[in-house]
Amino acid sequence: MKNIEVRVLNDDLEKAMRILKKKIQSDGLFKRLKLKKNYEKPSECRRRKQRETARRQRINASRSKYR
Repeated sequence: MKNIEVRVLNDDLEKAMRILKKKIQSDGLFKRLKLKKNYEKPSECRRRKQRETARRQRINASRSKYR
């Protein structure tokens, strides 16, 4: 697991918290914690991964359409 570090400048804690939340979200930590919270059957895991793959492919296709 990689270390996530945020510096607090000028005692601006709210801005540092927003930056930390964005870094954690982009790292995928929230998603991993949510998945580990409850047991997921192997068949559900396969279906979820297939849905995620299809979603990524749709997004990439729509992005490449406008290039």
